[in-house]
Amino acid sequence: MSSLEELRKRIDAIDDALLKGLNERASIARKIGQLKSLENRNFHAPSREKEVLDRLGKLNPGPLSKEALQAIYREIMSASLALEEPVKVAYLGPEGTFSHLACLKNYGSSARLLPVRSFSEVFDEVERGRAHYGVVPIENSIEGVVNNILDNFMGSELKITSEILLKISHSLLSLSGEMEKVRKIYSHPQPTAQCRHWLEQHIPHLPIIDVESTARAAQRASEDPEAAAIAGEAAARYYGLQVIEKRIEDNADNVTRFLTIAKEPVEPTGYDKTSIVFAFKNEPGALFRFLQPFAEAGINLTKIESRPSGQKAWEYVFFVDMEGHVQDPPVRKALDRLERESFFLKILGSYPRARA
Repeated sequence: MSSLEELRKRIDAIDDALLKGLNERASIARKIGQLKSLENRNFHAPSREKEVLDRLGKLNPGPLSKEALQAIYREIMSASLALEEPVKVAYLGPEGTFSHLACLKNYGSSARLLPVRSFSEVFDEVERGRAHYGVVPIENSIEGVVNNILDNFMGSELKITSEILLKISHSLLSLSGEMEKVRKIYSHPQPTAQCRHWLEQHIPHLPIIDVESTARAAQRASEDPEAAAIAGEAAARYYGLQVIEKRIEDNADNVTRFLTIAKEPVEPTGYDKTSIVFAFKNEPGALFRFLQPFAEAGINLTKIESRPSGQKAWEYVFFVDMEGHVQDPPVRKALDRLERESFFLKILGSYPRARA
């Protein structure tokens, strides 16, 4: 076997080669950014990032896992983009929310992350050009859709550019880390619902105070020695809290799907999803008739959600996700047919599908 010193020398040599290669890569990425700037093109391309990650994933022989390799390259691409202009991303703050973690997963730590106070502000920051992208949660595998986000899409011209799947795990946090000292709990309604059975079983007597985010809950708990917060374990690091109990969610298979939003659409990747919203006259068989073009074209609908239109009582709009890109002929044909027969149709975006 090689001695410890010999192995360390081999690692040093590999690090030297990596350093040279990373800087060469960054120099080329900066030239690409300059060319895009001259052509007035969006310098961040989610479809290209997906292509890079997919190619490397297929080439990866291990022992590095696919997830570890993707995390490394996400940071490499984030740092390269920051040489030209840091990607500015708005999200529901403060730091430590699951939206914040989704931003880090998708854009890396070199992105300039902009915390705001509401989902409407996320849309507003992107629409006004103060952020290149926004990240918003659209649905949870346990609690379902985030209706406020659907309502924001109705009044916005922004496009969905990618989706992010984030595993969600909740912890009970406090300054002391001791359950006996807790007299109240701060939480956002969604995690409260996701931890309902645990809370009823262990601390049914404690009042739960609703706040606007899990990170805000952690922030409030950090200011009150008699309070605890339901939040992600990452929030403990941001707000100096101790973990009383980990993984208090009722269902271990708890995943939140996030969407990224921007002004410009993205190009096809061959593994895409399209989201639309449409409305039609309320009459017998109408929904069947409007979904039929997708069935005939062999297009898989992955989600359908109805919401009151807000215009007239008992009038609804339908949000639909489907496999494929709007530029794919079958999708385009089905949408053209739907547009002719509905009185409202809006394409929210075509974007790379997240891989579980």
